[in-house]
Amino acid sequence: MPDLNPLSATFALLDYAGVAVFAASGALAAARYKHTIVTFAFFAAVTGVGGGTLRDLLIGAPVFWVQNQLYLAVCLGMALLVWVTRADRWPAATLLWLDAAGMAVYAVVGAAKAMSYGVPPLPCMVMGVLTASFGGIVRDVLANEPSILLRPEIYLSAAALAATVFLVLAAMGLPPLIAGAIGAAAGFVLRAGALRFGWTLPGYRRV
Repeated sequence: MPDLNPLSATFALLDYAGVAVFAASGALAAARYKHTIVTFAFFAAVTGVGGGTLRDLLIGAPVFWVQNQLYLAVCLGMALLVWVTRADRWPAATLLWLDAAGMAVYAVVGAAKAMSYGVPPLPCMVMGVLTASFGGIVRDVLANEPSILLRPEIYLSAAALAATVFLVLAAMGLPPLIAGAIGAAAGFVLRAGALRFGWTLPGYRRV
């Protein structure tokens, strides 16, 4: 098992990056409805730390942002950045691409942290998916937007791919940073293809 207890310095940086990107996507959702700066901050925080909070509660780890207030500072900083840059004028697809990047990184980080706490591989993959998706789900509910779970293009499968590729490569002895980079890239490419070309999984059809 790679040395990720609780997370290596590199994975900690990726954790901050994932929080920042998701926080930006939350603030962008608030910008679309021209909410106040307080709502920007709330959306950024809920989206940024929501998935990691659920992961930590399920694996019995101390909730990361309660132990380290810098995570909340990152969320508030991203909310302020989105506010001052007039993000409501950004292209509409920006939210989707930020969410895709955050999903890919956070799926790997979530799986890595679960692994560091001795969680078996399959639940590790699930923790990666939850880490990558739960904040976005809460954001969409609060913004009264269709949930990412109900969109036709691939999303959760991309998170599962990112986490799975990381776990497999790490189990094969590849350095965690390389395994994580490959896993995140795989998840992002799959999600990017879904956004660009409309890739979907077969849906259930009534006979």
